[in-house]
Amino acid sequence: MRSTLRSTRRAPQHRRTTAKFAAALVAGALALTVTACGGDDSDDGEKGGKDGGKGDGASVQLPKLDGENVSVSAVWGGSERKVFLKVLDEFEERTGAKVSFVPAQDPIISFLESKVAGGQPPDVAMLPQVGAIEQAVANKWAKPVGAEAQKQLDKNYAKGWQDLGAVDGKQYGVYFKAANKSLVWYNTRVFENAGVKAPKTWDEFMKAAQTIYDSGVPPVSVAGAEAWTLTDWFENIYLSQAGPEKYDQLAQHKIKWTDPSVKDALTTLGELFGKKGFVAGGADGALQTEFPASVKQTFKGGDQPKAGMVFEGDMVSLPISETKAKVGTDAKVFPFPAVGDESPAVVGGDAAVALKDSKGAQALLTYLASPDAARIWAEAGGFISPNKNLDMAAYPNDVQRSIAKALIAAGDDIRFDMSDQAPQAFGGTPGKGEWKALQDFLKNPKDVEGTQKTLETAAAKAYKD
Repeated sequence: MRSTLRSTRRAPQHRRTTAKFAAALVAGALALTVTACGGDDSDDGEKGGKDGGKGDGASVQLPKLDGENVSVSAVWGGSERKVFLKVLDEFEERTGAKVSFVPAQDPIISFLESKVAGGQPPDVAMLPQVGAIEQAVANKWAKPVGAEAQKQLDKNYAKGWQDLGAVDGKQYGVYFKAANKSLVWYNTRVFENAGVKAPKTWDEFMKAAQTIYDSGVPPVSVAGAEAWTLTDWFENIYLSQAGPEKYDQLAQHKIKWTDPSVKDALTTLGELFGKKGFVAGGADGALQTEFPASVKQTFKGGDQPKAGMVFEGDMVSLPISETKAKVGTDAKVFPFPAVGDESPAVVGGDAAVALKDSKGAQALLTYLASPDAARIWAEAGGFISPNKNLDMAAYPNDVQRSIAKALIAAGDDIRFDMSDQAPQAFGGTPGKGEWKALQDFLKNPKDVEGTQKTLETAAAKAYKD
């Protein structure tokens, strides 16, 4: 099966971020810095029976699927996979279906290509990029959302989130998991010992980092082994510094990566990556550090953790929960610092897409589009749902509750992760494209011009310019 690298591009208007969206996310994140961790909320809904009935507290009727096998593929591992399996367990209990989880590797499009070629595609795939949905449609793998799933989408999702899962006006994806990717989490003890406060601007951020370094702790933990985190660093700086219009143009490759605005953003990022001692373990150490480890090393070690801060989205709270640190007391958060006039506001997400015309696949999409499925992961933490009818009490603490409220309040005004909008060959493939270029930049942050040329060469090939 041929892999289509050129995405069927959609107009960018549904990805526009307004001042309202940025203000909502920033205000929500600012509130978190003074919010104590709340207690776990009790389960407010019981599971339905195997007859597929709604059951007490369930919001959607699911069909009886006794004896039917349903396979689901995703790149999630570790704690994320464990929680997702709990979500699938309830689907099994309510429908009688047997669900199998098929671990995928990045890039998931290449993984699925091999499965399709072998005649064994999963019933449903969780796709972490807008570009991956478009490629699945272009390759004629994806199946449109059925009537029952569409009813749940219309009931529970803002149009902006529906549009992100649509191609050429037809709905394919159900965005189950969202992420606010414009947050910096910090070790409160490190900040207190260094005598610094949460910064609001990039200049304040760099000054705070220097003070933390002078106190004896490397200021920033970077998960360089997973290059998607590096794309998030770049995108937040670029959005704040270059502005929304340029962001949309670069996301669509309407301007080149050799544009001066890219030079400015890389130069700014290089100020951090190139400062000796600012990145925990140096470039070599960061390039061997995976995302969960980057979080845990920030919140383990008492007065001498390996880093004082770690940048990433709301999903950071899940690895924190596997340490002794408590979100809201030991671990707090502030908005990504403003490089330009405003702090950036970038979101990401994972969408469920059916790859088979089966009753089980459509039932799973219907379930994942309901508050029932979202509630299970929300209660576990490390998760934000774009489902506007999920009870906010499901989130385990005020920190995640505030982030979720800000996301829902944004409505249609969302700006999606830039690399996730790109063809996966450029924006989502280990060892290639943007991922490889930014890992090389982490090793040599002075080579701004060379990095730009590498990025543009890869982008032009992927977008088929």
